[in-house]
Amino acid sequence: MISPPKFDCLVAGDANVDLLVDGVIELQPGTEKLASGLDLVLGGSSAITAFNLSSLGATVTFAGVIGADLFGRFVQDKLAGGGVDQRGLRRVPHLKSGVTIWHSCAGKRAGVTYAGTSAMLELKDVPDELLKSARHFHMGAYFLQTNIHADAPALFARARKLGLTTSVDCNYDPAERWDSNLREVLKHADLFFPNEDEARHITGESTALAAARSLASLAKTVVVKRGAGGALLVSGSTEFDVPAVPAIAIDTTGAGDSFNAGFLAAFLQGGDLKDSANAGARAGARNVQYIGGTAAFENHECRHRRS
Repeated sequence: MISPPKFDCLVAGDANVDLLVDGVIELQPGTEKLASGLDLVLGGSSAITAFNLSSLGATVTFAGVIGADLFGRFVQDKLAGGGVDQRGLRRVPHLKSGVTIWHSCAGKRAGVTYAGTSAMLELKDVPDELLKSARHFHMGAYFLQTNIHADAPALFARARKLGLTTSVDCNYDPAERWDSNLREVLKHADLFFPNEDEARHITGESTALAAARSLASLAKTVVVKRGAGGALLVSGSTEFDVPAVPAIAIDTTGAGDSFNAGFLAAFLQGGDLKDSANAGARAGARNVQYIGGTAAFENHECRHRRS
């Protein structure tokens, strides 16, 4: 008798820390700026999605790479605190975990990322044994995971063959090539979650709708995230707008990743595309009301709302 999968979702990809610096958007050589706020939070598109998906009631296991350093231990502790299983988390000695420093001021934001181990995911980190433990496979920050690009189409095809549904989020392409085997991956993807800029870059189309239609010729369902403009879903002949949920935005870190988590939580509970998309919009709106990508989904006493 075959045992049923233990986890609702296996999330693979980046896990790092985000350092959020408020009150400074531009640095000038030879000067020192004073920040008005500072927060150290769990970062990485994949890790944020995994944490928030777990918070929303799904059972989640994670595959990724961290360093055996202070930031790596921080990532471990945060994922564990969110109830995320870490059997696929590989710790690499003598290498540094990734970190993104986000500078924010007056509604504008700029970031600097040291990828470190967060970009070191390999095919060996997602073995069949781990895939068989889950019902769904999600990969975040695809473009950052350069070590797995050559093997990614086969990995997604293997997940499908093993009976999993699949999803992918790409994030911005640091190399600005906007492919890296992504199109081949999408042929084996049930869900694709780009934002509008990413969708237009990948396809060369000038509008979100044209980009979504183009991508939906590859992936089964495409959800283009548009921030305060909501989202746009295209799946075969089905097309509809997803209205944004009104919210006072405090910090947009991880909003798209939270959308993914909300969508997947509903999808894995049997929700249809419209219900899942609306759940994603609610999760994204919940996210932006707190500092960092996971604070809105942590225990109440752990949340940090800006006054």
